[in-house]
Amino acid sequence: MSFAKVYSAQVNLLRGAIVTIEVDLSKGLHTFSVVGLPDKAVDESKDRVSGAIKNSGFKSPKAKNQKIIVSLSPADLKKEGPFFDLAIAIAYLKASDEIKFNSEKKIFLGELGLDGTLRSIRGALPLAEEAKRRGYEEIYLPKENAVEAALVEGVKIFGAESLKEVIEHIDETNSKLNSKGDKKEETKARKIIVQPKTKINYKREIKIGDFSDIRGQEGAKRGLEIAAAGGHNIAMYGPPGTGKTMLARVFSGLLPDLYTEEVLEITGIHSVAGATRGELVCFPPFRAPHHTSSYVSLIGGGTYPKPGEVTLAHRGVLFLDEFPEFEKRVIESLRQPLEDNIVSISRAKGTAIFPSNFILVAAMNPCPCGNAGNKQRACICKPSDLDRYKRKLSGPIMDRIDLWVSVGNVDYKKLGGESTGERSEKIKARVITARENQKNRFKKFGKDIKTNSDMNVKDLSSMVKLSKEVRDLLDESAESLALSARAYHRVIKIARTIADLESSEDVKANHILEAIQYRPKVNS
Repeated sequence: MSFAKVYSAQVNLLRGAIVTIEVDLSKGLHTFSVVGLPDKAVDESKDRVSGAIKNSGFKSPKAKNQKIIVSLSPADLKKEGPFFDLAIAIAYLKASDEIKFNSEKKIFLGELGLDGTLRSIRGALPLAEEAKRRGYEEIYLPKENAVEAALVEGVKIFGAESLKEVIEHIDETNSKLNSKGDKKEETKARKIIVQPKTKINYKREIKIGDFSDIRGQEGAKRGLEIAAAGGHNIAMYGPPGTGKTMLARVFSGLLPDLYTEEVLEITGIHSVAGATRGELVCFPPFRAPHHTSSYVSLIGGGTYPKPGEVTLAHRGVLFLDEFPEFEKRVIESLRQPLEDNIVSISRAKGTAIFPSNFILVAAMNPCPCGNAGNKQRACICKPSDLDRYKRKLSGPIMDRIDLWVSVGNVDYKKLGGESTGERSEKIKARVITARENQKNRFKKFGKDIKTNSDMNVKDLSSMVKLSKEVRDLLDESAESLALSARAYHRVIKIARTIADLESSEDVKANHILEAIQYRPKVNS
């Protein structure tokens, strides 16, 4: 045989794409070429594959006088990364009659070292999901990726440590014949065990802190509880050192555990981005990019679009500390994900729509020096510095943040005393109850949404009925505060969440009044 075909896959945006590997051998001077829009990493695979084959006990392709052509199809799909090393090696050995096996319904994934070891790849979960969708039955990949890929049911996952291990498992010529046609002693083939179905472990091992550890700041804690219950965006402002960052970090502990489909979705996203090491993302992600982060790193992009921090924070928390210190372009780029829960990236070579349904937690000082309005320390900022600082946050961005919470200085007596605040577990229980109330209401109206923050204007009119007294109170408050239409509707959403925390069927006047208190006091 001088031709062989096997199957592999690569990441394409947030999904997998099946790639057919064809190898053709012909006599002539030695050449080894890879066609089908390969990038540098794919083109260099010929050297990795040659070394791996030689060090796995077979004759190196470079030692033979033959012309080797490796074709990766579909030819119009850009091939990126070291996903195809294992498949190319297996296809070559099959084409040269060194091994024999049925390649149908099998996927081969993994990067090869020169010694034949298999190295982990990114995106194992979405690749396994695509393989299942396309009807493949077996996937061979590095052992480090087996647990992640085994989240997918209905396909056999084989985690291997080396090329030799894969060959010993699939090769049908382990029992060879001698010159008389008698069977030789069978070689001992190392069979790879099928990876058991991965079970999601919701046991949190690393403590991220507890709300009871934070002294004072009851107003901020209440605001964060509302934000967690309804999936609302929140901004905390106040002098430096008052606990804004600590509050944000323990906030993710209030969010309910992820459903199985959410674990699959988020693990897939993080795997594609290379943000996992084979582990599952079983809890809402917490992303905290530095304020010097670029536009592309936050939103995503590149010549071939890749997800950014807003997508890695999907179903979790995006914490932006020193919010006004981010570049204005970066801040303004948050408009679409905060409004539509997606981010659309268009480039000359492709367009991508990534999910970005996260809770924004922003923290900021009142001014560059942090002492504006502080009775204990004088502000040293120039008027021009203050104006520039305030202009960093535009009206549309402020409108998209539901809750604005002041985090002031804490009395020193409280700092030295024992903790008297509620534990995160107790607050989380109320959040879960509020989420259940929302879920039941959405189910009653036949809506496939998860939190109050996901409701659009039409949903508000049908699912949140306000009495005339409450509506009049809201209208008067909106007029006096000069609320925009967006801010007006967000006040209703917050009030609905407050009512859900109290398990109240109706939105009452006190819910509206508390919701209005969380609007920014000064419009920029």
